[in-house]
Amino acid sequence: MNITGIVLAGGLGRRMGGADKGLIPFQGRPLVAHVLERLQPQVDDILLNANRELDAYAAFGYRVIPDAISGFAGPLAGLHAGMTVATHELVITVPCDSPFLPHDLVVRLSEALQTHAADLAVAKTGDQPQPVFCLCRRSLLPNLTQFLQSGGRKIDAWYAALNIVEVAFDDEAEAFANINTPEELSCLK
Repeated sequence: MNITGIVLAGGLGRRMGGADKGLIPFQGRPLVAHVLERLQPQVDDILLNANRELDAYAAFGYRVIPDAISGFAGPLAGLHAGMTVATHELVITVPCDSPFLPHDLVVRLSEALQTHAADLAVAKTGDQPQPVFCLCRRSLLPNLTQFLQSGGRKIDAWYAALNIVEVAFDDEAEAFANINTPEELSCLK
């Protein structure tokens, strides 16, 4: 497999009232614990990208990597931080607030990446790409660094110029539900 998983938990949680979303309790455990449980069997190792509560994240037993780019620059900054230290050729990102992520996420993205000889595979539900659920080659790091240094922050704007493949997950669309607000949290409990 040779894939490093990067759990993105570096945001400000604005819509959650500034709470660190990965650490919010959901069904008796922090959200990130659910994500780690689903991702761990699918990858060779895991990195946690966080910019706050570093000790709390480290308690999960994985290496915690803060953004190298200041100012909470978004998911791409987390991907960048993870790619910088990843030890495998492929990296996958998942957000810390999607506790139902598919058990077959990595295998489906990986198969599409290989079949299409793509640089990046991204999950898609219906007409909606799910850009924070992407598998990409670590060799894209210089390209990503240049994009970030030029002020780019949107994932889809970065990968628009790459050789990508979108992978349909319409059969598991609910698996991509993420929890951004207290209302969404109460609806999913």
